[in-house]
Amino acid sequence: MTAASPPEILRAPLVVEFPFTRSLGPVQSAFLTGLREGVVLGVTTADGKVMVPPVEYDPVTAEEIRDLVEVGTTGTVTTWAWNGSPRPNQPLDTPFAWVLVRLDGADTAILHVLDAPGPEAVSTGMRVRVRWAAERTGAITDIACFEPAGDGETSAHAAPHSGEFTDAVTGIVAEARLDYSYSPGRAQTAYIAGLSEQKTIGERCPSCHKVYVPPRGACPTCGVATTDRVEVGPAGTVTTYCIVNIKAKNLDIEVPYVYAHIALDGAGLALHGRIGGIPYDQVRMGLRVEPVWTEGGRYPDHYRPTGEPDADYDVYKELI
Repeated sequence: MTAASPPEILRAPLVVEFPFTRSLGPVQSAFLTGLREGVVLGVTTADGKVMVPPVEYDPVTAEEIRDLVEVGTTGTVTTWAWNGSPRPNQPLDTPFAWVLVRLDGADTAILHVLDAPGPEAVSTGMRVRVRWAAERTGAITDIACFEPAGDGETSAHAAPHSGEFTDAVTGIVAEARLDYSYSPGRAQTAYIAGLSEQKTIGERCPSCHKVYVPPRGACPTCGVATTDRVEVGPAGTVTTYCIVNIKAKNLDIEVPYVYAHIALDGAGLALHGRIGGIPYDQVRMGLRVEPVWTEGGRYPDHYRPTGEPDADYDVYKELI
């Protein structure tokens, strides 16, 4: 008899994204509003240094600082790195250089991009200038990029600025997005393949003998690989739980409902799942439950009571 071949390791594209909304203090508000108006502002620290972009608290003394100054729109490249393959949503869709630019009148550098024909056209110490975006809204992208400056463009000094503008920018929405290819690895691939057959597969540590569900491929306590696969459940015990009273977006479940940690029979730790088939206020620690699968479901839809007597606390207290 030949052994069954292991399932092919799973891999899939994954995107994690969310918009983060934040309000702006007076310094950041002035900085972004200034960009909208074609003005670059910095802030003067207690020791007289001009920081661009500005911060609201002195990095040395931690005191609040409000002394705004206007700096030049030309500057000097202090360091750089070439990007020959721009990614989607980066400032330029053609190859460019990431640069740190110390603007004239500033003592710190600002990170942005330099539009250049190739790495041979970029050097530390080169003079550059701001290229403003055609439409400006009060964001760092109002600086479309930097570009090489002409020989006749002179440096500027920092000059005091009130920071006052009409219709100031008071808040921003920062779009956070992460695109990557995710692979659950050998152990969790077997776990997911088991779920497709309505089985829950864990792996046992050869040293401490704890059964991990979902399996991790190695025991985090002993540091050894786990290869001995064990089917656990399907029934289990509620070890602890919470009552959910706020409806989640895109989740078609009426509140209140119960989410619980469930120690499946034979498992060395609890996994989480929703409890159904019982009023939320009758869920309790020690309740014996079993999975409910929907047709074509890739994992249990919820867990419901088995009708067995509650488990004794001593049986599951180490799994809480």
